[in-house]
Amino acid sequence: MNDFERAYRKTLGAGTGEAETDAAASVLAALGDGWAAAAQETAGRVVRECEDRGWAPADLVRMAGRELTARHHRLAAALADGGDVADFAGAERLDRFSAATTVVELLRLYGGLPPVPAVVPPAEAPAGEAGKVLGRVRALLAKAESTGFPEEAEALTAKAQQLMARHQVDTALLRPDRAGTGEGPGFRRIGVDRPYEDAKALLLDAVAAANRCEAVWSADFGFSTVVGHESDLEAVELLYTSLLVQADRALARGPSRRRDYRLSFLIAYASRIRQRLATAAADEVAARRESPGLLPALAARDLAVRTATRRLFPHTTTARLKGRDAEGWREGESAADDARL
Repeated sequence: MNDFERAYRKTLGAGTGEAETDAAASVLAALGDGWAAAAQETAGRVVRECEDRGWAPADLVRMAGRELTARHHRLAAALADGGDVADFAGAERLDRFSAATTVVELLRLYGGLPPVPAVVPPAEAPAGEAGKVLGRVRALLAKAESTGFPEEAEALTAKAQQLMARHQVDTALLRPDRAGTGEGPGFRRIGVDRPYEDAKALLLDAVAAANRCEAVWSADFGFSTVVGHESDLEAVELLYTSLLVQADRALARGPSRRRDYRLSFLIAYASRIRQRLATAAADEVAARRESPGLLPALAARDLAVRTATRRLFPHTTTARLKGRDAEGWREGESAADDARL
């Protein structure tokens, strides 16, 4: 452990603040030409400790952008990509003490992050039929986002949701024995950006529920953990991203930028999207209800997802969001009715 790391560790205690940060930055800057190497060594160790507590490099970069400044975000991204601290300081045109202060502030954020469930990335992208379905879904959603005709866009996104629901039914019928094996549910973290992040998390929850997944919102860290089978997780992220793009565009065309209006808009949008997605998913199941073993197979997959969620998050709470602007609520429902499912 180098001198800087010892000084940095002292900044992590309860009650420490700006004075301790300045002291650690002074120790780092005083190392002269060796300051960047010491910073790099300590940063690497801190990042590995975060990974041991379940934080992936992408999570750390997102937290830097969420909690600190754009400069800290750029430093986090450089560290995640294996970049050099000295190169970062040069690109930012920072004197040694300013660069050292940025490093200490970022590492203090990292050092204070608590343990979270560790996300294991998939070994490879979904292959075979799942990969083909997701490719078609991705293409349909891209067209839905780019078209200037609401009717065409709505039809395209409806087709995408139909494909996802059909694939879930086919998978349940063809592979009912996999529910209790090692090929069961996994999970991924999906960042939910400010502003109005609670309402956006509500939208993600709606998409997850319609696609036989469960979402747990971590408000303190700005992400939801979505639990489900791998191809379903991929579909959830695709559809959520597309619907969020559509919501942002509708908000930009809206008559007001007041906070209550925009929050009410997004809550109503998420609520109506939940209804529409649930109906689309239920219609696909109803169309195949005569298939032997379908309902037990779907129930087994749902149970596997619920069990995995409870294992990861044995203690959760519920929260209520209130829309306080009637105009925003009406516009949000209207936008959801026009949204491309």
